Amino acid sequence: MAAFNPKSKNHYRVRSVSLPTRSHPSTIRIEQAVNKLKTWETSSSSFSKADKICLSLSGLKELHEGIEELLALPLSQQALSQHQQDHMVNELVEESVRYIDVCSNARDTVMQMKEGIKGLQSSLRRSKLRELRTETDVASFMCSRKSLQKEISRSLAKLKHVDNKMVPLHLSNSEDDQLSIVLRALTEASLLNISTFSSLLLFLSVPVMKLKPTRWTLVSNFIYKGGLACEGERNNLNELEDVDIALGNLLIDDSCKDDGTERIESAQRKLEALETILESLENGLELLFRHLIRTRVSLLNILSAGTS
Repeated sequence: MAAFNPKSKNHYRVRSVSLPTRSHPSTIRIEQAVNKLKTWETSSSSFSKADKICLSLSGLKELHEGIEELLALPLSQQALSQHQQDHMVNELVEESVRYIDVCSNARDTVMQMKEGIKGLQSSLRRSKLRELRTETDVASFMCSRKSLQKEISRSLAKLKHVDNKMVPLHLSNSEDDQLSIVLRALTEASLLNISTFSSLLLFLSVPVMKLKPTRWTLVSNFIYKGGLACEGERNNLNELEDVDIALGNLLIDDSCKDDGTERIESAQRKLEALETILESLENGLELLFRHLIRTRVSLLNILSAGTS
């Protein structure tokens, strides 16, 4: 899958909310959430890729909570209703539904992947390495992963479409310009939505390893010619790739060395770790989804009230 580098990770990253010093608590909350998200995005800390994504989802939830408070202010509602024909306002409203779709699809993808892991864990608990059922279940898990790639690609295309339409804001910095404050906050949220969802989808779109059913030979960039992948070769892999390594090791014909017990246990540990990560991602996406809905409903209510 082709890499997608949103503007929010380069051209827009240097921007800040630039909200007034004497602000309502909601604008302070928004600025703090934005700064926290940008710090995580650029951090080279020991956090894993999955941990960073979970933190970003939590940060986005906090950001949208602040935006909900900002949109509840009479000044904000008045400013938006008076400029409901503004191109930027309409674009942000249109974008909001795309983020809801992407978030919902990502949540469904995570849930399906988690169900596949549970089925594979059950198979490994009751099977021995050389039983055909284990091989079949691994292949089934890989096929289900592959089928999810199309939906992930569609979601990435939606994000790319929104990202390509994004233009830098040229608004007043006046403390009295409430429209400027609201649009800056919504634009920052939009950019961070793109960045976080892109990272999540790319994490989930790890290329699925290919299996030759006739001999169950692993054909993968993660298993190197001449032996099994070692720990040193896995340092830069994410948790999904780590599971692929463990499952690939299960299917390599290495019967002369062991009975496969250690490899089965290793695969089970990796699957349990990935299941925990997917559980956290699912919870984060569910909470964020609710706030994305609320933000869009607030915007639509404000704009519809302005026409009545």
